[in-house]
Amino acid sequence: MGLNLFNGKNEEEKEVLKDVLEDAIETEENLMRTYLITAERIHDNDELKERLENFAEGNAKRTKQLIDELNENKE
Repeated sequence: MGLNLFNGKNEEEKEVLKDVLEDAIETEENLMRTYLITAERIHDNDELKERLENFAEGNAKRTKQLIDELNENKE
């Protein structure tokens, strides 16, 4: 499927890459929640609400890609 980021890496390098991916997943999930919560609170600006929902959707897609990458690169 995708490029295996872990090929040719020693255990320490693999752990660093795993930590980076896990941190990125957490960041994307936090941003997604923030955008969705903010969008829910907006009642007078449909355009802004839609943009925030689109941002959250982008975060959801990146989160899935990061999770897929992490799963592909497990030993």
